[in-house]
Amino acid sequence: MTQRVALVTGATSGIGRACALRLAADGFAVVVGGRNSERATEVVDAITAAGGTATSALGDVAEPGYGEAAVAATVAAHGRLDVLVNAAGVITRSDAEGTTDDEWHRVMSTNVDGLFRASRAALPAIRAAGGGAIVNISSTNGLVGGSGLAAYCASKGAVTNLTRAMALDHAAEGIRVNAVCPGAVDTHMLYSERSDTADEVRDLNLSDIPQGRIPDSSEVAELVAFLADDRSRHITGANISIDGGYTAK
Repeated sequence: MTQRVALVTGATSGIGRACALRLAADGFAVVVGGRNSERATEVVDAITAAGGTATSALGDVAEPGYGEAAVAATVAAHGRLDVLVNAAGVITRSDAEGTTDDEWHRVMSTNVDGLFRASRAALPAIRAAGGGAIVNISSTNGLVGGSGLAAYCASKGAVTNLTRAMALDHAAEGIRVNAVCPGAVDTHMLYSERSDTADEVRDLNLSDIPQGRIPDSSEVAELVAFLADDRSRHITGANISIDGGYTAK
């Protein structure tokens, strides 16, 4: 049986790292995308130590040529591409008035432009493999607004609708496109660019989550793995919340 191949951007930390490890456990050969060579090596080593197959594709997803280069490196190393997980993302915490041009462009170039370019580059390779899946990591802030997150909300709203559009464009080709929309997850991003203590951040988020708990990134990765697999073959164009009931309110 031919081994399936997944490229995961932003795979050196947080949700992306958890996705890379989970897909490798499911038997995928995984290409670890990211900017930090030391952390990429750590993820590759963790996968291979567990008996899996992994290589890396270093670079910044915000750079215009990265998506094409990462897909080319994936096909060169493994002969095919079946799944792309767009997990690379950044955040800035400010309202519109307080967001600088540099902050706006940093968020949009990573969360939207980088995701778009990687997806555009991946489509021919996934088509050549006979079909597969693109899974975008969006956010509950791609479904509902959030105060003090103007650029981030705008970027994730774009991901939400790009997911729908691409799903329609490529459904007949056997390429499924879905997005996972996490709420608060216990990763570095939850605590970044805040003046609050870690305990204060957790308490603030817990007060908004009906289930009263904050998951770790492995729970998000379980949903991504399902969407990457043929078990979800009739799901496309979906933006699925994983938020403990936050967006149900």
